[in-house]
Amino acid sequence: MVKQPVIERLGLEPVPAGQKTTTWKEYFIIQLAFSVNAGNFLVPALAVTEGGLSFAAAFTCTVLGALAAFLFVSFLSLPGSRHGLPAQYVLRALIGTKLSMRVASPIRSLTSLYWFSVQTIGGTYVLLSSVEKLTGISLPFIPIAAGLALIMTLLALVGFHAVKRAVKYFIPILVLGQLVILYLFITEGLAGDITPLTTGTKDTGAAAFFFYSSLIFVQYISGVSASSDITRYSKTSAHGFWGLYGGNVAGFMMTALLGGLSASLFGDLNPFVAASDLTSSLILLVIIILCAMVSMISINLSNAYTGGYSLLNALPALSRIQSAAVFGAAGILLSCIPSLVSHAQGYISLLGILIIPISAIVTSDYLLVKKGTLTERSLLGLLNGTSTNNKEALWVLVIGILSYILIPESYSPGFLSFILTTALYAAAKRTLFKGNSTLLEKKLG
Repeated sequence: MVKQPVIERLGLEPVPAGQKTTTWKEYFIIQLAFSVNAGNFLVPALAVTEGGLSFAAAFTCTVLGALAAFLFVSFLSLPGSRHGLPAQYVLRALIGTKLSMRVASPIRSLTSLYWFSVQTIGGTYVLLSSVEKLTGISLPFIPIAAGLALIMTLLALVGFHAVKRAVKYFIPILVLGQLVILYLFITEGLAGDITPLTTGTKDTGAAAFFFYSSLIFVQYISGVSASSDITRYSKTSAHGFWGLYGGNVAGFMMTALLGGLSASLFGDLNPFVAASDLTSSLILLVIIILCAMVSMISINLSNAYTGGYSLLNALPALSRIQSAAVFGAAGILLSCIPSLVSHAQGYISLLGILIIPISAIVTSDYLLVKKGTLTERSLLGLLNGTSTNNKEALWVLVIGILSYILIPESYSPGFLSFILTTALYAAAKRTLFKGNSTLLEKKLG
């Protein structure tokens, strides 16, 4: 077995076979640890506070949207586990070098930056609230947020194996903290009355249900452009696929449960803050604080790791460490802007304008056009520096962006634009160029 370096220096080259040792159980634990955090609570909670849905409706619609997104994310992890390549090289093979470097990777970097900042801001609020409750001291927001972001940036520099090792230590704290929060919500919040769980604050119909299901789909579908970064260390493709899917599903169900309960019972978007206000026990409060901090660190290690690789593809002159450092510097600055959380619904919808069309094209090319297979010939050409262009993807992307903008919010633009763009791209590849190899294969041949 190849000894793992202390700091991961692999860039866009394949992972050596001796380092492909991660099992489905390890991936399950990693994704489970990533799921329950301040940023991921937002959409289930917003479905209650802004959408007026009951807890039951908010939980159901967000879980359904997440299940669909996670399935595609797991499918697009297969090239990473099969070939040992990061997602950015996979994108080059699917949508062409130019579109991958100039559009897909910058979009993924921007998405990772946003969620890195949201997680840091949410964790900072928990820390400030807890310190004030314990000591009566009000700490300033910006220095604490910047300091936390800096710590997570330095940790992410170490690489994937640091993430894997850290999560193994984190998981007991995360599980214990989540159980404490759930216990406090049930005993202190419900008090035997389940009316808040079944009654919404507004007279909403199916439109709100599908809109928030669509919004959570927008949040997670962007993972199709990054999941191979994680599974390139997978023992087999099955280990990567089922580990990611199982961990994501189990983790999000707990996320939706706590986020929905926090919003329904207390009108709070952050369960960590809501739970800390329910107890005077120092032990329980410390557990909640540790859980909040650990959840923030674990997810942001992933955000910084995958975001750094996306930036590396967009700016290939950088090394892996340099791209991670640039990403971290931007993340530190954005983590000092609290409005990224308070206006999260608008920002997520705005990101969807770019995320949905490019994710649909990537998914369509891999699953419908290439039938889940990348040829060694095409990958070898990319590794040798062959530049490729995918004109069909470019004009379909433009149509997908326009469709997302023009579809009314009440019609769930995330879902409809994804379906339309997926079908349009597959049709373009199969009918307009029937009988010919794709432009990528033609150039690489």
